[in-house]
Amino acid sequence: MSTSLDNNDIEEGLTFQPKFDASGLVTCVATDAVTGDVLMVAHMNDEALRRTIASGEAWYFSRSRNSLWRKGETSGHVQRVVEMRMDCDQDAIWIRVEQSGAACHTGRRSCFYRKVDAGEGGARLSFADAERVFDPKAVYRK
Repeated sequence: MSTSLDNNDIEEGLTFQPKFDASGLVTCVATDAVTGDVLMVAHMNDEALRRTIASGEAWYFSRSRNSLWRKGETSGHVQRVVEMRMDCDQDAIWIRVEQSGAACHTGRRSCFYRKVDAGEGGARLSFADAERVFDPKAVYRK
């Protein structure tokens, strides 16, 4: 998906030219198409990006497993892409999705279920919107 363009073409032009990092990945932020809530941040390689565009469902590249995966292939909690946007320098993607069930592998609707609180002893985490939609032990049996 890449040709050589100058910065003006990348920032102002209409040529789709994602800038993958040294590992061949681009960051992707997924938000709920209705509420706008941030559901997750993941990475896409060229193949994941192509499959997402072609299928209308979110595909990602797992850095920990070093493999391609379709969101919901195990849990059934798929993400149907409503809209995909590219940032100004084409190194990050935002997808607005219709999320079936939960986005997070912990069973929660969003991967962002803890907030950072400032305290005298330093930053601490507390739960926010942390109810589980499903039991991950039951879904991800190994």
